[in-house]
Amino acid sequence: MLKYIMNWLAHIFLSEYNIEFQVANYLADPLKGKVWDNASIHIKNGMAIHKLIDSFTDSHELFKKSKNRLGDKGLLKSVVIDLTYDYLLTKNWNKYSSIELESFLKQFYNNSYELLPKLPSHASTPLKRMIDFDLLNKYQTLEQLNEGLLRIDKRLSAKLASRDKTSLYFERVCENIEEIEKDFLEFFPLLCSIVKNETDNNQLIHWKN
Repeated sequence: MLKYIMNWLAHIFLSEYNIEFQVANYLADPLKGKVWDNASIHIKNGMAIHKLIDSFTDSHELFKKSKNRLGDKGLLKSVVIDLTYDYLLTKNWNKYSSIELESFLKQFYNNSYELLPKLPSHASTPLKRMIDFDLLNKYQTLEQLNEGLLRIDKRLSAKLASRDKTSLYFERVCENIEEIEKDFLEFFPLLCSIVKNETDNNQLIHWKN
């Protein structure tokens, strides 16, 4: 539904430190997991890891617990928790990464920009938008998280917007942020372990041991 505008920072971090792998872990959403002809093994592996991350996250009890903290019902709770988890990853970045966030993002954007001419247009277009709008760096504060929810609401179809909006959950997020953060801090290392089992650990140089 809106998965392609969700937790991009987590996907980039949960990648081998290879720009094709990282980019593919993001592009799997806008491209719906479809690999183009003659794509490299790093592109294919990055998209495969993206699917693994999504499957593990969506089915995990801790992620479901976070969603339930927003209420019993709601069509867009998964979207809201996805974004909230990226906010919490940003907040807790130094627990997991050996590279400062600013340096990590600068290197990713620079490498992505160099890769753009080598990608087919349907892949380069969403990647260029990410770079131009610095979309990985939009959740430094709760205020920025709310701005992100409002941006998403503007992209909802009229039919969906009449039934639910992501910004309606912001107050509940703030009320429950400490508990949601506890969920995240328990969940994220488990997700890292799953990814580690399916990747070249020598290429996880940006992860703290």
